[in-house]
Amino acid sequence: MTTTVLIVDDDPVQRRLAEAMVRRLGFEAAVAESGAAGLDALRAPDAGIDVVLLDLAMPGGLDGLGVLAELRQAGIDTPVIVQTANGSIDAVVNAMRAGAVDFVVKPAGPERLQVSIRNALQVDQLQDEIRRMRRRASGALSFRDLTSKSPDMGRVMRLAERAAKSNIPVLIEGESGVGKEVLARAIQGSGERRGKPFVTVNCGAIPDNLVESTLFGHEKGAFTGATERHLGKFVEASGGTLFLDEIGELPLDAQVKLLRALQEGEVDPVGGRKSVRVDIRLISATNRSLLDLVKQGRFREDLYYRLNVFPMTLPPLRARREDIPDLARSFCARFAAEEGKRVRGIAAEAMALITRYDWPGNVRQLENALFRAVVLADGDELTVAEFPQIAAQVQGFDVRIPPAPAASEPGAGPAPVREIVRVEVRDPHALSLVAEETGEMKTMDGLEGEIIRYALQFYRGRMSEVSRRLGIGRSTLYRKLKELGLDDEKAEDAA
Repeated sequence: MTTTVLIVDDDPVQRRLAEAMVRRLGFEAAVAESGAAGLDALRAPDAGIDVVLLDLAMPGGLDGLGVLAELRQAGIDTPVIVQTANGSIDAVVNAMRAGAVDFVVKPAGPERLQVSIRNALQVDQLQDEIRRMRRRASGALSFRDLTSKSPDMGRVMRLAERAAKSNIPVLIEGESGVGKEVLARAIQGSGERRGKPFVTVNCGAIPDNLVESTLFGHEKGAFTGATERHLGKFVEASGGTLFLDEIGELPLDAQVKLLRALQEGEVDPVGGRKSVRVDIRLISATNRSLLDLVKQGRFREDLYYRLNVFPMTLPPLRARREDIPDLARSFCARFAAEEGKRVRGIAAEAMALITRYDWPGNVRQLENALFRAVVLADGDELTVAEFPQIAAQVQGFDVRIPPAPAASEPGAGPAPVREIVRVEVRDPHALSLVAEETGEMKTMDGLEGEIIRYALQFYRGRMSEVSRRLGIGRSTLYRKLKELGLDDEKAEDAA
């Protein structure tokens, strides 16, 4: 029986591309140009739809999350794969919680799309996790999604719930990776601005000479390279929430203009002749003590008091170990679905290991460790072997590596890499990364291609992030993608 895939996308070009690819993969394709049209197709008595490929961002009508909500309300259980143009993990998590079984980043390559469709057709393997996500789904991130067994986190969330009832400025303090942005989104999702824009700005990632343009916008021709008008983050967030992450990294001159924008409720675009009114709810975050920065003369005291109206501090993950098992299981289930892996759980010994580890990078490090473990897993359960770097740092755990093979006879071919390089290798997967099965080293081109492919997948196709993490320029990255034949696999740049 032929599988029929319904493509729901308001972009005619993307719709045609997806339709052609689905047909090339051997499936039947049906198309809908809007969320409402997609729902009509699925509600038809003779729909015959097996899988839905749903675009998340469809402005001007029913968007992807709205379609998922309608499907859930109507009791339609057709598996849904969501498409996102920017690879936003928050958007994907919200979609998964709303009932989606997988996601792809536009433009999805044929191999990735084929795997995703096959996984969707085998959705029974993921039903337990999907039902759990559906029970927690609310259509938008809220405090119900931030379940925690930690008393410290409970106190923080009670404070945040009070803050959500007003437009009071909130300052969230905590170490890197503790989940400050997630808490900020829950505050927005539980208040009057629910469903309105939520705009994030990492103040530490903006070059000093572009801070004002990024925040307040600029007019065409305002400076060299300003080839078109740019609204700025304040205007983009108007009506919703502006989240300023790592606000302690803002230059002093930008702090002056930020203070004025908050006091007056208006911004002055670079090169503009008149101010622009804005209506935002401001949530700031920092992993440093702003008061210490004030004492050092690196942060304005008047701005500090303007931001520090409703402060709250998120505890590090090591201070709430009781939350680690639930977080780990959630990450494991999500990444297993995303990567098409048959990983169904975490072994007791592995769970004990990750619960005892201190996680200096907090929830973000735990998330990355689970992603790596799921990708490398061979069985249906994560074991200590999938966490070699963690095991090496926790007393009582060890990942043993099989002994090196016996030395080769003269003329019998190249010796294994482990024998040639007589050093301890803690990671049991390391040799498979750099050596062929014959024992010979892989070529640099081959290694480079594997690293770039892994980075594309790990950073969800965000080309700016990939180039930054790999330490190469964007133009160099695009050239290497073409040389290595990976240009068809790259995703839309979300940076």
